[in-house]
Amino acid sequence: MNILRTTFLMALLIVLFVLAGQLIGGQSGMTIAFILALGMNFFSYWFSDKMVLKLYNAQEIKQDDAPQLWEVVAQLAQRAKLPMPRVYVIPSDQPNAFATGRNPKHAAVAVTTGILEILDWEEIAGVLGHELAHVKHYDILTSTIAATIAGAITYLAQLAYWLPLGRGDSRNGNPFVALLLLITAPFAAMLIQMAISRSREFEADAGGAKVSGNPLALANALRKLEAGARKIPMDNATPATAHLFQVSPFSSARNGINNLFSTHPSTEERIRRLEAMAR
Repeated sequence: MNILRTTFLMALLIVLFVLAGQLIGGQSGMTIAFILALGMNFFSYWFSDKMVLKLYNAQEIKQDDAPQLWEVVAQLAQRAKLPMPRVYVIPSDQPNAFATGRNPKHAAVAVTTGILEILDWEEIAGVLGHELAHVKHYDILTSTIAATIAGAITYLAQLAYWLPLGRGDSRNGNPFVALLLLITAPFAAMLIQMAISRSREFEADAGGAKVSGNPLALANALRKLEAGARKIPMDNATPATAHLFQVSPFSSARNGINNLFSTHPSTEERIRRLEAMAR
């Protein structure tokens, strides 16, 4: 179901991009915007892992540095039929984790020192299983494609400041429609991109529970991580990288309409689904 939802949302982004291009920039404007967004996100796809690990001062560890953590990752990778990823520890009191890398052969998993202090090893296995599910599902590639299209839509809206509104390929270009699209298209693209991110989190929860073999351990871990993220700030966290983490690194609650602007679904719903899997 989550895969179908992701596919639908990606198709919706493409449709929005085509409509924005035709109404605002025409075929040429649409092409320019897409090339610009593609170039920026191509760079991000290839180098984002190094940048994000450096941003959070992540330190790569070897087996002798943390034998038990290394063994948990190795066992999970074997069960998931993935190459052994690089393992990093982030010096942060906030309990959290993320995975990065453009494909399974170039993947890395990172955990904070805070998560190692408050979770038991079954819960850590559930968290790391979730992160390896992201790797197995190529979610970094999915998020990059979504960011490319959403970025192109934003560029098209910016082009409208320089191009006459409604100069698209349509013979009956309406400047009022173009103006409305100029205002709403980037916002709509952002909401769709965040919805894709939330959908992938549900899929990773299910995959992680299967790999670790213990949905309830992951559910318990999520309770602790959510509470920890609200109590302990991560000072160097950025909105651009928030979607990578197991739970949002920001402390604000996500209820009701706030969920629309979140990269993660509600932790309560994630726990409910994991408990249903266990039953």
